[in-house]
Amino acid sequence: MASWFSRRRPPVDLPHLKPRDAPTATTRVDLHDVMPDLLPYLGQAAYLQLEAFQTLARVVGEVDDLAAKEKIAAAAGASLSKHQGVAAEIRRRGDDPAEVMRRFADEIDGFSALTTGADWQETLLAVRVTSGLLDDFFIRLAVGLPGDVGPRIAQLLGSDGGQDGIVDVLRDAIAVDERLASRLALWGRRLVGDTLLVARSALHLSGNAVTDDERIEPIFTELIAAHTRRMDALGLTA
Repeated sequence: MASWFSRRRPPVDLPHLKPRDAPTATTRVDLHDVMPDLLPYLGQAAYLQLEAFQTLARVVGEVDDLAAKEKIAAAAGASLSKHQGVAAEIRRRGDDPAEVMRRFADEIDGFSALTTGADWQETLLAVRVTSGLLDDFFIRLAVGLPGDVGPRIAQLLGSDGGQDGIVDVLRDAIAVDERLASRLALWGRRLVGDTLLVARSALHLSGNAVTDDERIEPIFTELIAAHTRRMDALGLTA
C-alpha cells in the first residue's frame, strides 16, 4: 500500500464542482477493476472506524459540557459498532480482524495524527469531515464487493452513526464563539485533500495519471458534493 503521508506534500488537485444550482449529470463508474481485494477493503474500513471511535472517545474527555459529552459519546459508540460489524465480516471469512487490520495501522494512525486539531472543536470537525468522506467512499466501493457482503457493508457504513449529535455540538460551539466559524471552515478545507489521498490509495489504479483521474473524477466529485452539504449544515464554507 502506498504511503499516504509525508512532512511536505504537493498540492492535491481536487475536482471542480459545478455551481450548486446547475443541473448535474450522473455518471456511472464501473469500480470492479479498481477495487481492492476483499480483505484489504475490510481491513481498512474496520481500522478507520476503530480510529474514529478512539478519537471521539478522547474528545469526550476534553469537553466540559455534559450534554455535549453525551452526544459525542453516542457518536463514538456508533463508530465502534461499525467497526465491530466490519470485523464480523472478516471473521465470517475465517480471518483474524487484528491481523487483517495490522498492515494498515501505521498509515491510518499517521492520518489520525495529521488530522488532529489544535483543540477539541477542530478534532471533532476532523472526525465529521474525514469519516463523512471515507464512509461515502467505502459505500461506493461496496458495489464491487463479491457476493452479498457489499449490501451489508453499505448498510452498515450508511447508518447515521451519531453524526447529528456532532453537528449539534459544533453548532453550539460556533454560536458561542463567532470567530470559531472562520477557523473551522479553513480547517475543514485543509482536511479534504489529505482525506482524498487516503481514498485514492485504496484503489487499484493503472499508474496512468491522466486516465486514472478521468475514471475516478466522478466518484471524487460526488464525495466533495456530499462534503459541501455537510459543511453547509454547520454554516461553514467548504
